[in-house]
Amino acid sequence: MARDVAAAADRVYAATPEGVLATDAAWSDAGAAGDRAAPDRAEFESLGFPDAVAVTMSDGAVLAADADGTVARHRDGAWEAVGAVEEVRALSNGLVAASDGVYRPVGGDLRNVGLDAVRDVAGTGVPLAATDDGLYRLGNGWLSEREGTFAVVGAGIVDGGPEERAHAATAETLYARDGDEWTAVDLPVEGAVADVAYGECVYTVTEDGTFLVEADPERTADGTGGWRHRSLGLPEVAALAAV
Repeated sequence: MARDVAAAADRVYAATPEGVLATDAAWSDAGAAGDRAAPDRAEFESLGFPDAVAVTMSDGAVLAADADGTVARHRDGAWEAVGAVEEVRALSNGLVAASDGVYRPVGGDLRNVGLDAVRDVAGTGVPLAATDDGLYRLGNGWLSEREGTFAVVGAGIVDGGPEERAHAATAETLYARDGDEWTAVDLPVEGAVADVAYGECVYTVTEDGTFLVEADPERTADGTGGWRHRSLGLPEVAALAAV
């Protein structure tokens, strides 16, 4: 059972109770291209670090957290502890979302940089944090972007796009950043959003297993674009990564 996933540098990583697993992203590319020689499923190798709950890439190394709150970096085939917090809920680049705030790895420890009851973080571009009492952006301190109980936040560049995209979700609504405003997205399905990812398009997935793509009008046969969806048949989805 994967609890989190991350993709970078042609590799895919999964945080699982058995540890952090890794595979070559080329497996996904071959399958998508219709290569009949491609295996039915990826073959993962174990990097160790049992009971992993979150994983990301930071400064060219794998950063992971376990159920006890220990955060460690995998480099040169070994894990090096960075620090520990009470409860890690998410990782993004060099940011740690924890029950008592946002942390950054600094030297050989984790430094609290503010907030409380953090559910998710986005470390791409200007940092964003989803918390129990609102959505925040890091500027001169943490600045409130929108009130509410937010569980998911993500940011990234869509291939060929001119600027960074960002999305955040409560249990009921997905929001997209539009300039300085956050506007509700009219998704064609119901269900709480589990995660958002960015690649050729904007991708999102609901906790009950519906995968959605915000299609570019120039990439669709009818030229209309908009959100397209398909059921994955996978309940209890935890995370999403684009490769």
